[in-house]
Amino acid sequence: MNPVEKLVQMGDVTRHEPAGDETVCPTTGVPPELLHCISRVVSPKNPHMPVLKAMTTTVCERNCGYCALRRDRDARRITLSPDEMADGFHRLYRAGLVEGIFLSSGVLGNGVVAQDKIIATAEILRQKLDFRGYIHLKIMPGAEYDQVARTMALADRVSVNLEAPTPERLERIAPGKGFTANLLQRLQWIEEIRQHQGGRGPSSASQFVVGPAGESDVELLQTTQFLHDRLGLKRVYFSAFDPIRQTPLEDATPTPPIRQHRLYQGAFLLRDYGFDVEELEFRPDGNLTLEVDPKLAWARQHLLDQPVEINQGDRQALLRVPGIGPKGVDRILQERRRGTLRDLAELRKIGVVASRAAPFITLNGRRPPFQHELWSPGARSAATRR
Repeated sequence: MNPVEKLVQMGDVTRHEPAGDETVCPTTGVPPELLHCISRVVSPKNPHMPVLKAMTTTVCERNCGYCALRRDRDARRITLSPDEMADGFHRLYRAGLVEGIFLSSGVLGNGVVAQDKIIATAEILRQKLDFRGYIHLKIMPGAEYDQVARTMALADRVSVNLEAPTPERLERIAPGKGFTANLLQRLQWIEEIRQHQGGRGPSSASQFVVGPAGESDVELLQTTQFLHDRLGLKRVYFSAFDPIRQTPLEDATPTPPIRQHRLYQGAFLLRDYGFDVEELEFRPDGNLTLEVDPKLAWARQHLLDQPVEINQGDRQALLRVPGIGPKGVDRILQERRRGTLRDLAELRKIGVVASRAAPFITLNGRRPPFQHELWSPGARSAATRR
């Protein structure tokens, strides 16, 4: 098989691996057999950048309970050498089918060996083939410090998947993987190297598998806040657990996608809106409510009786109003320099979701009209009980 045929034969082994902020859009001109290994990723230059998602090998000596590539599972095993992988990607790149690559690997030998092959592939792309586009490289469990530094020198983004929020939770689904020594330490090295370079270097990311370890949303978001605040991660991804045949967790309950969605909303509040985990509304079991997004739940508790005055609130106060995001705050502050904002129509013109914001704001001292279903007595009392 040529390298592209090998990539096709790998199947959708990276479907749970985030290559970036992936989008859903019509795919044209891509052969059907390649659809499973090309994703659309948001980038500053292209909101739907096609990226090849690939692995140097689908052979893995680890036995993680949730993984399709676990050692004891009957799965197709394919390996590409660094030259083959680089050649296969470059063929797709020259054909105009992809603009970047996300490269991961199974663990064959150990993490050091796997990382060497990832690095060698990226070096061929950068140095031999003079590729200057997007490269996202995985840092493998157990990779050495110098390997992490070299990977960062070649990539636009690097990632280390923690999979679970604590060592105890990870041990339930991936015994012996080494939360602190093999995974978290690599994220610490990434930030250390970045700081030594004056803050320059690739962005970093991680991922959690949501559900199989029995973790709560509180645990996930506490670790997420630590990763953003202390280790400089650009993005934390959440993957709702979906049982895979021939794994120890094949009969476990799948995680509803809405839980994944609520976790993303909570994580954005921590990263972009100035919230702390302690401020979010959790159920007694430590999970976010599935019925309402966490920002709206907070606002029902705190802003119905103390609305934010749009013409006077500072950036932090405005960010906490449902329907107003960071860009909306920038536009409000800009408009306030020109004059007083007096009605919802003016907010709509600058991109605010006025219907969501209305119950929690005043405009020039007056509360605007709003739909009562956003804060019905039942919804309000339920929020108060939480």
